[in-house]
This record gives sequence, structure tokens and C-alpha cells, in this order.
Amino acid sequence: MRLFYASGSPYARIVRVALRELGLTARVEEVEVTLRDPNSALLPYNPGGKVPALQLDNGTVINESLLVLAYLDTQHAGRKLLPMDGSDGWKALSELGRAYAFLDAVTVWNRELRFGQKAPGVIALERERADRAADALEAALVGGGYAGPLDAAQIVLAAALENFARRHKVWDWRSGRPKLSAFLDRIAARPSFSETIQPEIDL
Repeated sequence: MRLFYASGSPYARIVRVALRELGLTARVEEVEVTLRDPNSALLPYNPGGKVPALQLDNGTVINESLLVLAYLDTQHAGRKLLPMDGSDGWKALSELGRAYAFLDAVTVWNRELRFGQKAPGVIALERERADRAADALEAALVGGGYAGPLDAAQIVLAAALENFARRHKVWDWRSGRPKLSAFLDRIAARPSFSETIQPEIDL
């Protein structure tokens, strides 16, 4: 199998962390590609130009990090990153959805700053949405959420937070949110995170 990724993409990083946590790195070749590039090596496999893209041994290509995570969960015999049954499973999937929504919201804000017209109204709206989501996640952590053995929800949330810390510095998300800060510091120390750390940008 081959995983096409870009080092700056938090969505690709989620999958790269999962590969390491699941012990699948020996089975998956990681291929770094360029984005927003008409000559990218990714385009023959994913014409939309998005990462991550996982090419299976039979040539099938799976796009979108959540779908790739679901496939990888079928490729090992250990504890699943995406629990799919029982009340605890649905709670974990709910947490996963909230973490993805949080990442998506700030990604819109980040893209506006990097590639858009920097419209003040859009930026104000996205900042308000990000603060609201971060406050809700802080409350969820206070209430015991995102706990237990590492799962997909925790990976996505930590990848989102570290992405903001390294590539969206315009937002001080740590201020007034000690639980979120401690959560990231704890998970960022794992080898799977330190081995896949994103390059910083001054934004």
C-alpha cells in the first residue's frame, strides 16, 4: 500500500499517526507529494489533489482521512481506533465528529488568511466559531471526554490543536483553556506525533 501525504496537512498527519499507533508502517509506503501543483505526483491517483490518499495493493485509492482510518482499522488485530458498537462506541464517534468539525472550522479561517481576500467579516465569523468550539471542547475535557486509551477522536483533536499551534499562530487557543493545553502536551509526547510533526509557518 502507498499513502500519499503532504507534511503540512493535518488530515494527512492524522493517518500517519494512526499508521504508527497501529503498527502498520512496514506495510504502507509513505509518499510525500506537493499540493496546489499541476505537476504533483498525486494527481494520477487523486485528480482532486487532496491528501491523504491511500492506494491499496489492488490499485483502489481511498480518499478522505476518516475513510482511510476506517480501512486501516480492518488491517490489524488490535483495539480499534474507531469503535463501532455499544454506547461507548457511539460516544467515541460523537467525540470524533466534534474534533473533525473543530479542525474543519479553523481550516476555513486559515485558508482565508493564506489564500483568500482576508475578508474581515469572514475572519470574524470563523474566529467566533473557533472560540465557541474550543470552549465546548474544554468543557468536554473537564467532564471526562476524550479520555481512555488512544482512539481516533483523540488523534484528530490533538492533530488539530498542534496544527493550530504550529500553523495558525494568529489564534491563541491555549489561553484560558488549561485542559485542552494539557491534553495536547500529553499526546504530542507520543512517538507517533513526534515522528510526524508538521513544519511551522508564521501565520
